[in-house]
Amino acid sequence: MKKYYTRACNFFYGKNSEDKIKKKKSLPLNGNPNISFDSIELITSKNSKIFHISEIKYFKKKLKNKIKKDLEQITKKKFIKNLNFKNTPVLMGVVNLTPDSFSDGGRFNKKKSALKHTKYLISKGCKIIDIGGESTRPGAKDIDAHVEWKRIFPHLNKIKRLNKIISLDTRKSSIMENGIKNKVKIINDVSGLNYDPNSINILKKTNIPFIINHTRGKPDSMQKKPTYKNVLTEIFDFFENKIIELRNSGISHDNIILDPGIGFGKNLKHNITLIKKISLFHSLGLPIMIGTSRKRFIKDISGVNDSKNRLGGTISSCLYSMMQGVQILRVHDVNEVNQSIKVFKSLF
Repeated sequence: MKKYYTRACNFFYGKNSEDKIKKKKSLPLNGNPNISFDSIELITSKNSKIFHISEIKYFKKKLKNKIKKDLEQITKKKFIKNLNFKNTPVLMGVVNLTPDSFSDGGRFNKKKSALKHTKYLISKGCKIIDIGGESTRPGAKDIDAHVEWKRIFPHLNKIKRLNKIISLDTRKSSIMENGIKNKVKIINDVSGLNYDPNSINILKKTNIPFIINHTRGKPDSMQKKPTYKNVLTEIFDFFENKIIELRNSGISHDNIILDPGIGFGKNLKHNITLIKKISLFHSLGLPIMIGTSRKRFIKDISGVNDSKNRLGGTISSCLYSMMQGVQILRVHDVNEVNQSIKVFKSLF
């Protein structure tokens, strides 16, 4: 049987959005009156078509009921413990405590530099600090958990005193457990909880919010000719099945964030498709995060206009994601991205 997926599209913003909602000409995205939509794209694994929401009543009963259930998920408010999505997007600032991360390896893996950089990110509007002690860039090799924790702990011990939301970027359950004991508030597992079989048990035991990132393969092999029949529907199905797995394991809360994993086992076409249609994942009923900051797809598109920090490409992809209601942007350049968001919002 053909499976249908519902993507909110044709968005309105600011005062225009509020007026459309009052006149019942659009629906609020994630319960937020500042962004709404009046159309949906019905997607199958082979094709798609856009419909105005007024046309849904003419669909056959089974499909109509399916779309209505999806719209309930798309329009409901999303919550994460300790996080407020009233003013979206929320910025997650990156602090790599590694010598070999793809864009800033070695810059912040000293005690003083990590703390100074963390304070700077917070002062510029960062709400979440994402720290990690293992590089998962394309081609990176696995490292021992002892080495990873040795990189993380001295900095975490300093950063936790700032009483801000700390996210821990790790694939290992022992690192997760140690981090949670040291005031980590969010677990960010780029493997989608597939690297370490014990990770789900730790998350169940601690009841901590966490991020599910989609990836294909491991860092040392994930960019070797990644293929999908339909990258959108396959990643949607991955998330849907993972959520069912989590529910069956005993995790019943909705403090779960979905990240489609730009650059993790995807080529340029896959990345562009995901960014263009990321609003599809709202129908899973959970907040969405995206990390486009400084990534290779920007170089692939910009060619001779590539730059070290790829700030222009980062900002444009972040603003586009914001326009589709993405709640969390994971970025390196918090000040510049926040500046662009403030200016962009002032235009509506």
